[in-house]
Order: sequence, then C-alpha cells, then structure tokens
Amino acid sequence: MPRRKPRILVVLLLANLALLVLPLGGLWMLRLYESALVRQTETELISQAAIIAAAQRAAWLRAAGQDAAPQATDWAPRFASLDLAHDPILPPPPDAVPPEQPADPVARAAGATLAPVLAEAQRVTLAAMRVTDQAGVVVASTGSETGLSLRGLEEVAAALAGQPAARVRARREAVPAGADSISRAAPFRVFVALPVQAGDRVIGAVLLSRTPSSLRQALHGKRWELAALTLAMLIVAGGLAGFIAYTVSRPIRAVADQARAVASGARVEVRRVRRSAVREADELAAAIGAMADTLEHRAAYISDFAAAVSHEFKTPLAALRGALELLQDHGAGMTAQERANFLAQCMEDVQRLDRLVTRLLDLARAETPHPHDAGGAIIGQAMHDAAAPSIAAGLDIAFDGAPGTEVAIAPEALRGILTILFDNVRQHAGPGAQCRVVWAEDGGTLRLRVSDTGRGISGANRRRIFDRFFTTAREAGGTGLGLAIARSLAEAAGGALDLVPDTPGATFDLRLPVVPHA
Repeated sequence: MPRRKPRILVVLLLANLALLVLPLGGLWMLRLYESALVRQTETELISQAAIIAAAQRAAWLRAAGQDAAPQATDWAPRFASLDLAHDPILPPPPDAVPPEQPADPVARAAGATLAPVLAEAQRVTLAAMRVTDQAGVVVASTGSETGLSLRGLEEVAAALAGQPAARVRARREAVPAGADSISRAAPFRVFVALPVQAGDRVIGAVLLSRTPSSLRQALHGKRWELAALTLAMLIVAGGLAGFIAYTVSRPIRAVADQARAVASGARVEVRRVRRSAVREADELAAAIGAMADTLEHRAAYISDFAAAVSHEFKTPLAALRGALELLQDHGAGMTAQERANFLAQCMEDVQRLDRLVTRLLDLARAETPHPHDAGGAIIGQAMHDAAAPSIAAGLDIAFDGAPGTEVAIAPEALRGILTILFDNVRQHAGPGAQCRVVWAEDGGTLRLRVSDTGRGISGANRRRIFDRFFTTAREAGGTGLGLAIARSLAEAAGGALDLVPDTPGATFDLRLPVVPHA
C-alpha cells in the first residue's frame, strides 16, 4: 500500500504557519528574556539586601548595648518573583519627605557605621541603597535622603510591616548619552525592600534599587552568537528551499517538459519521474504519463488505421478506375454485353466503397460513445429485432434464456452487436449451418453465447478475428470491421466480447452488466 503523503495545500499551510510563528516566537522570546533580566537583577538585590539587613541588625544591637540575638534555625529563602508579563510597571517612587520626628538614635548610630560600607559597595554593584529605622526615616544612604522619611513608599511600608516586597517602577531620570556601559538603558528600575528584625521586632528596613540590563546591552554582549545563529538560519532556509525544489518543483518541471514534448508532436519515451514529497506531484506525473501513453497509442492507432483504410480503399478504386478508363477509351468499340459487364463491375466496387464508409462510421461511433448512449436494453426484444433479417435469409437460430433480462447498454448498441454476430454466422458458417444463442445472468453480469455448427475458424485466423479489415468473406461483401465494431460497442458499455477457443464451429462469448432492480 503506498505511503500517504500530505497535500501540497497542507505543506504550504504549514510553511506559512512556520513563517508566522517564527517572528511571534522571537518577540515572545525577547519578552521572556527581558523578564529573565529583571528577575536576575531582583535576585542580586535580594542577596545584597539580606547582607545589609544582617549588618544593620548587628550594628543596632551593639549600639543598643544588647547581646547578639541567637541565630535563627529555620530557613527563610526569598526568591525572585517579578514578571513583566504580569507585574505592572509602577510610576517613579515619590520623593523622600521630612519626618514627623527625628530618627531613632540607636538606628542612627548603627546607620552611621554602615554608611561607608554602602558607599563602597555601590561602586561595584551600582545599586542605590537606603536603610531606615522602624519609622521609615533614612539612617544610612548612598544618596542624599539621610534624615528624610520613605514611609510613603509602598515597598518600605510593606517591609516595616514585616513583609518583603519587590516592585518594578519607571525611571525618573533619563540615561545620559554614552553612559550605557555604567547606567543601564532600561526604562525602569527594580526595587527590593527587606525588613530588619531583631527577634520578632521590626527595627528598620533596607531598600535597594537597580536598573536591569537592557535588551540592547544583552544582545550586544551576544552579538557573535547571534551572528552565528543568523548564519545557521540562512543555511537552514537555503536547505529548505533546495529540498522543496528537489522534491516538488523538480519532478513537476520534469513532467512539464515531457508534456510539452508530447504536445509538440514529438514521439518521446515517457520516462519515470522521481517521486516527490507531496501527493499532487505524484498524481500529476502519473496523469501526464497515462496521457502520453494514450496519445502514443492513439498516434500508432491512427497511423495503422490510415494504412489499413488506404489499402482497403485502394483495391476497389483501382478496379473502378481501370474499368472506367477502358470504357472511356474503348467503349465505342465494345458490344453492349461488354459495356454492361464493366458497368456491373463498377457498381460492385462502388457498393463495396459504400459498405466500407458505412462500417467506418459505425466503428467511429462505437469507439467514441456519448453519454446519451447509455440506457437499458431488454435482451428478448433486442434479440428478436437483430435475428429477424438473418432468419428471413434462411438461418436456423435457436434461443435459450430469459427474454425479460435487462442489460446496461443502449438498445441500438445491443442490436448492433447481435446483428453483427448473426451476420457473421450467415456469411462464414456455410449452407445448412445452425445457430444457437444461450444467455443467463451470473452475479450481475449477463453471459451470452452465440455458437454455430459451421466449419469453424482456423488457428491462424483466430488471432486476427477482431483485427480491423481482416475478413475471409471479401467476395461475399465482408468488410472486416463487423467484429471490431461489436467488441468496441461491448467494451463501451463495460462488457467484453471474445472468441471461445477449442469449440466445434465458432462460439462468441458476450458479457454485459445487468441493470440492478430494487
């Protein structure tokens, strides 16, 4: 069983979908990578904030004159959670405002010891760092907010309530030209706030902010890898184009070349075309090959047919021309009986030509059936009409079968087949021969046999009995086209006509489809 192949429509649809998905997938991948950059920045800020919170806690305990609290034994990991696909980009943070009361002295003292550390760390991390007391007043900062309150910032308020917080906010300042290598070009910043706790008490908050790496910076860092990927995609695209050309375009082009050669009239050998990857190309190649074979067969048939027709017409025409020339040149010196003999010969030749023309027209109609020729014929009626002339001429015919059987063939065509078979018996079986016709239905097919008790057909003639213009009764008016016409009429109706071998006399087997009845 041949492997099923996709239709060319399916191939083109999949290719178009791939072309559509590639850019959309690229945009999705870029957005995903941008979120990865944000989460990477958030992770870094969480780590830094945790260290700063631990340092501020230790400094606060020393400034308060308290012993260091026992180390906690339970784990409290904090993972990055920001996602640009879900988390909104909030407005820039509000400015720090003067506090209602000064910062806590203990927290301020602890922050003073931590401020140099924050400044040194910022030189490496580029992050903005702020540490507040329990009221949100900044006690240590890498900027100028020391002594001001950040409690109005949502992230700080959450941290003072004991809940870590992370937000993405739009940048307030523009990036200076040429500063991409230091101040990242992303239009937003990541803010992370962690509480500073001493036991169960919140003694302050740590707020860190940082601009994540931009896509342009990331792509610039991967420029050589991207160039290699682009080159690989170009190679793959070229390979796909070559594959399509080899498996689809090339076989179709080869079939088109053969079709053009056949259409130009050249007698070319239809060679097998390489099988393609889609079903339509294979079907096209098979259809073109079948068409070329049919055209070659038709061309050979027309050539042979023309040669046979010219031969059949040449003999009576030559005899007719000779008789007319003799009458024209010597008619005045001939007797009345001689002129009558020549005229009778001319009439016989004209009648033979008329029979040949009539038979040729019958053969043309038999080999080119029309849709309106289809129908149903009652075997008994067609048998009666076809046998009547032969019975009137003295042929003894016996019938055996159900006369009401209906076969799927036009009544005129069935009468024509039977008439030819009866004429064949009358012309070739010899005087005193008997004819027997037997028919019966067999599995939706009518099998009809016409046999005679004549001298039969020789072995050499059996192979040529259905050839056009082959006849052994030329003197009796045979044209050699009757059996060829009968077989063509049977095949046009979906049936067959054959000579049954090894029987006394001549037996023809006719098979026709039976009209099904409810």
